[in-house]
Amino acid sequence: MEIKEIYNYFLQTTGIATDNRKIQKDNMFVALKGDNFNGNKFALSALENGAKFAIIDEPEFKIDDRFILVEDSLTALQQLASYHRNQLNITIIGLTGSNGKTTTKELINAVLSQKFKTKATLGNLNNHIGVPLTLLSFDATTEIGIVEMGANHQKEIEMLCDICQPDFGYITNFGKAHLEGFGGTEGVIKGKSELYEYLSLNKKTAFVNTDDVIQNEKTKNLNRIIFGQNNTNNFVNITSIETNPMVKIVFEDTIIQSHLIGLYNANNINAAITIGKHFGVTNDKIKFGLENYIPNNNRSQLLVKNSNKIILDAYNANPSSMNAALTNFFQLQEKNKVAILGDMFELGTESSDEHKKLIEFCFNQEDITFHFIGAAFFVHKNSNSNMIFYESFESFQSEFTNQKTENSFLLIKGSRGMSLERTLEIL
Repeated sequence: MEIKEIYNYFLQTTGIATDNRKIQKDNMFVALKGDNFNGNKFALSALENGAKFAIIDEPEFKIDDRFILVEDSLTALQQLASYHRNQLNITIIGLTGSNGKTTTKELINAVLSQKFKTKATLGNLNNHIGVPLTLLSFDATTEIGIVEMGANHQKEIEMLCDICQPDFGYITNFGKAHLEGFGGTEGVIKGKSELYEYLSLNKKTAFVNTDDVIQNEKTKNLNRIIFGQNNTNNFVNITSIETNPMVKIVFEDTIIQSHLIGLYNANNINAAITIGKHFGVTNDKIKFGLENYIPNNNRSQLLVKNSNKIILDAYNANPSSMNAALTNFFQLQEKNKVAILGDMFELGTESSDEHKKLIEFCFNQEDITFHFIGAAFFVHKNSNSNMIFYESFESFQSEFTNQKTENSFLLIKGSRGMSLERTLEIL
């Protein structure tokens, strides 16, 4: 069946669903497959739960005309999303990067929604399935769409750009994330820069932080809108950045006191300011949008529990984001500082070296107690009195529960698989 014909079916529905347990009335169900599931087996159930049509790719499950048979359901979903994008008179901003993608996306949305009807990627649904679902959630009322694109291999960003066709692009940074899949740091730069390649080939525009030397150099031949602190030619020049612990930024005599912790979040805010200015959002509305953004979902949250203050940044971690979080933590003027750090995943052959480097980075911080959790840290166990190593969260939990942690300032950070937010339950 041609994609145009499938699109006509889509227009009769209330949106896309890929989980038969979450069907809303008159949805279009798309039967996707994974290592441990086959969505085709749930297509009939989806229709019984209220879906209007079901896209399937195995003919034995087609019972009547409500079942739309295609060669591959995932490919059909992606093609449908791209076709839908081309039917809408909409501006799309695409963003990627090693760290800060989701926070930056939320900040951009917080600013642009002060003037436009915007829609943005929900959560971090930023992969080959999440990007099509995001695009298919846009409708005729949407004026600007903000699409987050994630990747852990070469050519993924290229593929996502072909689907969403961004008019503008922004890369938060090139960091040490997904090193295993990308093939090292240079591979990360190459993979993320596929967004720049798309923008260049299609004569689109990049937003660029000129304080980032690598990005500044790689985008000199692009149509670009630049921001930063160190270039008088910036479209937006940031005159002041402070953090203690929340980020405070001054631009054009406008003061923004954010609810975000750490200098590593400053560029995320600066990008949102720049994009807002480009689209004609007033400084007052930029200020309102940014100052009313409250982080959640374990991302740079400042919490208070009993007598302790806690920076909860346990959504994910890699060497770059861990280094940035610790640098910020070190400079904060607080007493009784405790860092609870979990293993960093997806580092491949560089994992051992990167965990060792991070421990060494903490060597001179004798006034901080460090708890290193996980097998990757544990193999580098040392005898420093302020460094305690645990092979698993369970071993940390059993020992830490017996300690009395009071009037302390804690940083909790680790990869998603470590689920270090569990620490809150034992404080």
